[in-house]
Amino acid sequence: MDSNLKPPQSRPVSRFRRFMRARFNLRDDKADDAEIETRIREGVELRGATPWILVFAIFVASVGLNVNSTAVIIGAMLISPLMGPIMGIGHGLAVYDFDLVKKSFRNLGISAAISLLVSTLYFLVTPLTGGQSELLARTSPTLWDVLIAFFGGLAGIVGATREERSNVVPGVAIATALMPPLCTAGYGLANGRLDYFIGAFYLFSINAVMIGFATAITVRYLGFK
Repeated sequence: MDSNLKPPQSRPVSRFRRFMRARFNLRDDKADDAEIETRIREGVELRGATPWILVFAIFVASVGLNVNSTAVIIGAMLISPLMGPIMGIGHGLAVYDFDLVKKSFRNLGISAAISLLVSTLYFLVTPLTGGQSELLARTSPTLWDVLIAFFGGLAGIVGATREERSNVVPGVAIATALMPPLCTAGYGLANGRLDYFIGAFYLFSINAVMIGFATAITVRYLGFK
């Protein structure tokens, strides 16, 4: 049908659709699929310098929680490598690469175990005692934590699939707070507070699941094979 023959009321609708497609098209500046795949697979790896960076980040986060310093905690989240395996799980599920899913789960489990071990050891020997507000804030998950993790995960995978590297993924690591809950769980183990451990580890699990879910649905939407 000739566009000139369209009813007058349909023309504003068509213009609005064209505007939305032009402004919100996720495929415009998307990187090559092979490049994105390489980035995600590299982020899953836990060897060489990565486990050392994880250990150092855990110490920094634990000290920040111990002295109630928000700035120090943010710094630890910026250098934490925990996002990689979680995005690997979501990507693997989306493209039915179950070897990648298993590898990502294994490395995430190892990372979580290292985090719990190191933070528990720190809180066993630290001379500072008592639960600070930054610690206590990670022991009671809410619906808002779920929403933050989901929308943060969407922002993270969209940023990771762009041609130009951006600071989105580090920002997501701060917003979704993967490292502090694990350190808080270590505090619970060190001080015999099972309620702290359960609440904090539950928060970490919620964040991980929602980031993985957001990654999976975005990868499916972008049409990865």
